Amino acid sequence: MTTARVPRLPLDEARAAADEAAVPDYMAELSIFQVLLNHPPLARAINDLLATMLWHGDLDPRLRELAIMRIGWLTACDYEWTQHWRVAFRLGVPADDLVGVRDWRRHESFGPAERAVLAATDDVVRDGAVSADSWAACMREFNGDTRVLVELVTAIGAWRMIASILHSLDVPLEEGVVSWPPDGRAPAP
Repeated sequence: MTTARVPRLPLDEARAAADEAAVPDYMAELSIFQVLLNHPPLARAINDLLATMLWHGDLDPRLRELAIMRIGWLTACDYEWTQHWRVAFRLGVPADDLVGVRDWRRHESFGPAERAVLAATDDVVRDGAVSADSWAACMREFNGDTRVLVELVTAIGAWRMIASILHSLDVPLEEGVVSWPPDGRAPAP
């Protein structure tokens, strides 16, 4: 196993900790949870937050994944980019759009909804909050749906937090996972 700042639990221990914490067993296969399960109640809280948005959210999954990919790119978080490349691809998000988040302002396939979400994402990563202009664009695109708007801001904040956890704890990719799909290109330092 690659070394993280906090040791990754061996798979059998991670599964046992996941069972104890009521975290799905398959999460114990991920490096991030092999680290987080050193603190089972916290691992459960993080899993519950993310799972709510992944499996029970009102925000369009494509828009959520574009925001997560943008966070991975802006924060140079290989783990987040790589994991969500696979999630987004399984959801049917075209590879061209995933790569397009690198320079979303020039990506011609993005419409007003994608641009509003990506601008809000940039604001939060850069300034810690959605700007008034980006908020107005999101309000327009989501027809003022407060449930979706709260989820959008929560998703951006949650996956920004995950990027910080991954970087701070030096969580490695799982064995055999290829870095920075599809082309191995990482953000310039």
